[in-house]
Amino acid sequence: MHDNDADPAPGPDISPTGHDDDGRPRKSPLSPLLLARVFHQPALIYFNAVAEHLSIREAARRLNVSSSAVSRQITQMEDALGIALFERETRRLKLAPAGEILFRHTTRVSAPLESAVAELDMLRGLRTGRVRIATIESVGLSFLPGLIADFGRRHPRIHLDVAVLPGSEVISRLAAGEVDVGFGFIASPPAKIEVALRRDVRIGALMRPDHPLADTPHLTIADCISHPLAVAKPEISFRSVIEPFLVRAAPALPPMVEADSIRMLVELARTGRYASVMTPIGAQGEIASGALRFRRLEDAGLPTNRFALMVGAGGGLRFAPAAFFEHAKLFLSTIELPGAV
Repeated sequence: MHDNDADPAPGPDISPTGHDDDGRPRKSPLSPLLLARVFHQPALIYFNAVAEHLSIREAARRLNVSSSAVSRQITQMEDALGIALFERETRRLKLAPAGEILFRHTTRVSAPLESAVAELDMLRGLRTGRVRIATIESVGLSFLPGLIADFGRRHPRIHLDVAVLPGSEVISRLAAGEVDVGFGFIASPPAKIEVALRRDVRIGALMRPDHPLADTPHLTIADCISHPLAVAKPEISFRSVIEPFLVRAAPALPPMVEADSIRMLVELARTGRYASVMTPIGAQGEIASGALRFRRLEDAGLPTNRFALMVGAGGGLRFAPAAFFEHAKLFLSTIELPGAV
């Protein structure tokens, strides 16, 4: 298995036969003794890096080794197991089913070692480590940069890895143990997710102060539908909250703009033509400056959207993620979330 950005890798030196003629791994795995030689620590580290970043070149950059060295380790593991660990998807790698199984277990194997190193660094006063953060876009556009900057000043040696994702993927990555801390909107968390902080946030319409709806009393979705409207696509969590109210207001919905980006909804509101249905999170700057106005929707029965700070349930956080998690809880308890009730 080779990434398109990797150097050509020689065959493994642990097996006299190597891959089959078609380049696929051998049909039968090695003996347990030889498998034990394959699954030594560097091989696990290299595999975990490729599985996390889905790129041999990026894994090599992070590990400060050559791409060919990483590719050689992955090739050796695939040959020893007799099954492919990665598949190619356009210009990016994808974990094969066998790779997903192996990654799930190798992360559990490597976690105690990472925890031990973090504790040793803490003992030496270095306070190093790494935190994997998953967030929805609106949080990334609002208070998360300030939270990260404040944390970075206190812990300058901790590496932060931030992924901006749809809400459903934030949940799935947390549940799978692929990230440490998550920010998003969630109605009822699944069993594998622990919610540490929850705030209800109102849904409304974002518009310019000179928009025709800006001074409408008791604004409803029916009022909004009578004007050019921008709404979130289903990938954004609050679309499922407002969908029944959209259908109730107009069973045959008029043409509208649907976007999978909070930033796009904000920019559409800035044009003056559209009112964008959303929460105010992600538009605090425009609202504070007076460039845009947020009007809460007052439809009977319209629920709030529940913002949550989340971690995976059942497993203790290592030093760096635990430090970030506690900092995030304190930070969020001291700031005012726009639209919070």
